[in-house]
Amino acid sequence: MPITDFLRHNAAVYGSETALVEINPAIREPSHVTWRDYALIQATEDEPFRREITWKVFDEKANRFANLLLSRGVKKDDKVAILLMNCLEWLPIYFGILKSGAIAVPLNFRYTSDEIEYCVNQADVNILVFGPEFIGRVEEIVPSIQRNRLLFYVGEDCPTFAENYRELTANCSSQDPMIPLSEDEDAAIYFSSGTTGFPKAILHHHRSLTQAAEMEQNHHGQTHDDVFLCIPPLYHTGAKMHWFGSLISGSKAVLLRGVTPQTIFTAVSKEKCTIVWLLVPWVQDILLALEKGELKLEDYQLDQWRLMHIGAQPVPKSLIRKWKEIFPHHQYDTNYGLSESTGPGCVHLGVENIDHVGAIGVAGYRWENKICDDDGNEVPNGEVGELWVKGPGVMVCYYKNPEATAETLKDGWLLTGDMARRDEDGFIWLVDRKKDVIISGGENIYPVQVEDFLSAHPAIKDVAVIGLPNERLGEIAAAIIELKPGVEATEEDIKDFCLTLPRYKRPRKIIFAEVPRNATGKIEKPKLREKYGALNLVDRENQA
Repeated sequence: MPITDFLRHNAAVYGSETALVEINPAIREPSHVTWRDYALIQATEDEPFRREITWKVFDEKANRFANLLLSRGVKKDDKVAILLMNCLEWLPIYFGILKSGAIAVPLNFRYTSDEIEYCVNQADVNILVFGPEFIGRVEEIVPSIQRNRLLFYVGEDCPTFAENYRELTANCSSQDPMIPLSEDEDAAIYFSSGTTGFPKAILHHHRSLTQAAEMEQNHHGQTHDDVFLCIPPLYHTGAKMHWFGSLISGSKAVLLRGVTPQTIFTAVSKEKCTIVWLLVPWVQDILLALEKGELKLEDYQLDQWRLMHIGAQPVPKSLIRKWKEIFPHHQYDTNYGLSESTGPGCVHLGVENIDHVGAIGVAGYRWENKICDDDGNEVPNGEVGELWVKGPGVMVCYYKNPEATAETLKDGWLLTGDMARRDEDGFIWLVDRKKDVIISGGENIYPVQVEDFLSAHPAIKDVAVIGLPNERLGEIAAAIIELKPGVEATEEDIKDFCLTLPRYKRPRKIIFAEVPRNATGKIEKPKLREKYGALNLVDRENQA
């Protein structure tokens, strides 16, 4: 059944209970917004701005937006884009789109005006819903995108080139339009994160969304008493698909804006959160704040926190070892996936497999996988090949890009572009992105392995390893190292630390700089290669 049925069920069974909470530590005065039927808790000097919504109101708001879309002639297969920061309106708008039979198109809130224009055109968007943070960017492209498109604005002081979402939906029926939906109909277009080029439009059926919800609940056992803290952006499959487990169990979720170790712990403590999905940079920040005494466990109520899980990027083993030393009672899971596989979970470690930390795990619920060579033949255990996955969450296609689709889908299998190996116990270990593998003097160097090694250095906060051109060897490995604040280390310190690595794996260039990560925590290696690739990095001593 489509995931809209879960929302209907929760509205009927848990109607008066809290579904969503928004916490925004940056807002102190809520007077600039008319909240209407959102429950509001006023901000004080010591408390962040907070508002909440019940399952009944959530469902009614989705119905109002669905009816607005239908009144404007929206029909099945029309596309409605969402360009909003995480907020209490985000998910009701998303579900309103699905309830109307249209296709939801979430957009990255970091997109420039040119990228917004590209995505709107690439996905054939009919309606764009945007918030106050994007007025300037949208206004720049209004002349080119407004033709044959509607623009709905979520917020106060609606710009003249758009229509006011709140005023429009206030006059729409809250009754469910009950548009019939099947699992085989198109539901959503997500854009790739763009770490390997300009984003591609990824089309999914309703089956993918239902699979993501049922898989998440199967992996992490959400009950009605759980409280999920959602921090990553909702436009990304990761955050939303993990929240889908709360949708199935009818349990509360908290949307946190303004991410620091203190705001995360405060939200966990005050909202009694039991499940938190973190990105690697946030885990690093929390551990560093605890190490420096800026964050003290005794100041917070954390006993109810039962599960910490990570996705979206490789996770250094040393990071989880440190976490478990501080939180030995926590369950832990690593979730691997792609937007092409409806986000995280097609491979996952499993909370019962803490002894295999470092591996991305085994096939997720209803998923298959295999590791293949360039000819599509499975490789033996222990050998490196490309990870292929297959299951009910595989994308339909790259929208309007048949060439890329044909390269990525083979007989129902999704070619992930990630290099991996399977150990003798059946666990998969991520080696690296296929395009990130460094070939130096004929030897393959997998940056993730070197990054994992370097992350154990006590002075290193974050690290990225990239290949840089070299006349003699073709490429050399360069390590971009971000040190912990107030901690010093020299190039010689790092090279000495790397002496236990095989010689060919040792970084031949050390660069101390910030490691850029995107909104989902992935290292932006194309930016690093562009920034440092033109440098003359020939090291004659290392070439000898």
